[in-house]
Amino acid sequence: MGIPTNTSDAILARMMALHPKIIDLTLDRMWRLLEALDNPQEKLPSVVHLAGTNGKGSTQAMIRAGLEGRGDKVHAYTSPHLARFHERIRLAGELIDETHLSAVLDECWEANKKQNITYFEITTCAALLAFSRTAADYTLLEVGLGGRLDATNVINTPELTVITPVSKDHEQFLGETIAEIAAEKAGILKRGVPCVVGPQSDEAMDVIEQVAARVGAPLIAYGQHWHVYEERGRLVFQDERGLLDLPLPALAGDHQIQNAGAALAALRHLGADEAAYEAAMRNVSWPARMQRLKEGPLVEAAAGAELWLDGGHNAAAGKALADVISKLPKRPTHLVCGMLNTKDILGYLSPLAEVSDTLTAVSIPGEANTLPAEETARAGQEAGFKAGESANVLQAVDDIASRFPKGRILICGSLYLAGAVLRENA
Repeated sequence: MGIPTNTSDAILARMMALHPKIIDLTLDRMWRLLEALDNPQEKLPSVVHLAGTNGKGSTQAMIRAGLEGRGDKVHAYTSPHLARFHERIRLAGELIDETHLSAVLDECWEANKKQNITYFEITTCAALLAFSRTAADYTLLEVGLGGRLDATNVINTPELTVITPVSKDHEQFLGETIAEIAAEKAGILKRGVPCVVGPQSDEAMDVIEQVAARVGAPLIAYGQHWHVYEERGRLVFQDERGLLDLPLPALAGDHQIQNAGAALAALRHLGADEAAYEAAMRNVSWPARMQRLKEGPLVEAAAGAELWLDGGHNAAAGKALADVISKLPKRPTHLVCGMLNTKDILGYLSPLAEVSDTLTAVSIPGEANTLPAEETARAGQEAGFKAGESANVLQAVDDIASRFPKGRILICGSLYLAGAVLRENA
């Protein structure tokens, strides 16, 4: 019996073959297909467009939790997915179902007429098409890569833009310096549309301010227009409208306080109320961001050891993750790490070597761009780890648990590895 040709998986597989490059930054193909689809990007509920190197997904999740906390219906688009493609498209609060997803993917496939287009571009068109046909109050769009030429940058007049912290990542596409990368992220700024700006290096902030001045976009910037910090186990946010005293965000780590600040600044602009601010902190959830795994085959293999999962993958994420580990209750910590060959491996691992005991390297299953386990292990040794390798995550977890039964095991290094883990542990 053959594989059905009308499922979302089958259609997505066909779409992968439409363009020889995974990433090819331009908006020309987007404009062509959107025109063929009767421009769904012009028919969306109010749009909040988010770019940045780190924290986009968490910030978007907090904004969504806040808006939903006051009763709004919210569309959300994010990438990459972890376990299933459906995670990328949330329609009025619910993940898109298989029937609806297959229908919009098929419609985009037919409208594209087998012309050159990347996988991310045609699937972004499908998301915009679904959003345009479903009633909601807001649309939250997360940039896939960069900003200026990202497939999501087709909204002429969003209600708000957000730029989370900018650091080095995807240098082969966005530029070698922080200034060059910031210029690409700032490409989402639009004339007359306010932009919430999270904490930035001076180099990045200078560029963002220059672009904002050139296009006429008012900034709502951390350190100038709003401040956020932890005090006595609470989150304190302050802007010209006053002070908010809130619970800490449900997502772990000091870096999430900064992300919460950007989300609260966005919610302030969107006219949110106290219930929304509370909901943004209490109700937010975001898989593979220092997520404690509590059931499933991998948890059983871990036996008495704690099992955690994190998808961060660049130097800034490594530093943030090391900070989280340093503040957890003291327990020997052992990493299971798999990374892509496009990442700054040493930049990611070096801060983690200061707060962890061992590293077991794995290759990311099913991922062409995985760094081979032996190379990750070598980088781990160079960073200061006692490092080895394993054939897969399950074997790694089982081996660590047998040697360190009361330890903490953290699976980390890539969202693609995190997705494989969530599928395996389901």
